[in-house]
Amino acid sequence: MQNTKRSSKMFLDIVGELRLMIKAEGIKAGDKLPSERVLAERLQVGRSTVREALRSLELLGLIETRRGEGTYLADFKKHQLVEVLSTFVMQQPKSALDVTDTRIIHEKAAIQTICKDIHKRNLPVWQGLLMKITEDGEVFREDIIREMIVATDNRLSLKIWFILKQYSKVPYEQMTDGKENEIVRALLNNLIEGSVMETINAYDKWIEHIEGENEE
Repeated sequence: MQNTKRSSKMFLDIVGELRLMIKAEGIKAGDKLPSERVLAERLQVGRSTVREALRSLELLGLIETRRGEGTYLADFKKHQLVEVLSTFVMQQPKSALDVTDTRIIHEKAAIQTICKDIHKRNLPVWQGLLMKITEDGEVFREDIIREMIVATDNRLSLKIWFILKQYSKVPYEQMTDGKENEIVRALLNNLIEGSVMETINAYDKWIEHIEGENEE
C-alpha cells in the first residue's frame, strides 16, 4: 500500500523536483529544459509521469512547448495572474469563504463541461481512477479534481484553481478512505454517463465528507 501512495503523489513530487532543478541550475525564462527522456532518467521516474507533470505546468503557463524544438521555461513576467490573485488573498484575511466558494464554482464548472462533452467523458483517466480505487482501495484526492480541471483544456481555470486550492486549505493532498470511495465511485460513474445533476450531487457529498474532517 505504501507504493500506491507514492505513485499517487508522484505528480506533485515531480513538479516540486522540477522547480528545484530549475532553481539549482539557474534556468531562466527562454532557456530550454532537458528532454522527457533525460528528465525521467535524472528524476528516476517513468516518462509518462514526467509528461503529465510537464503538461500541467504548460497549462499553467509556466513552460511552453515548441513543436520540433523542445520545452522552454516561460517568461513569468508575462503572466501576472498568479501574483495578483495571491496578493488579493493575502491582503484579505476574511476572504477564506470567498476563496472556497470560488474554488467550488471552478470544480462544478469542470464537471458540467465534461458531462456535456462525450469525448471528455470518454477519457481513459476516469476508468483509470475507478480501477485504482478497486485494486488499491484508495486514490489520491487531488488526482480526481486536477484531472477534471485539466480535461476542460482551460488554462486560465487551471491556473486559478491551483491558487484557490492552496489558500482554501482543502485537504486534497490525502488518500480517500473506505466510505469515501463509494462517493467517489458514484461521482466518476455519473461523470462518465454525462449525468450533470447526479455528478454534482455526488461531488457535494464528497466535499461535505472532506470538510467534515476539518471540523473533527
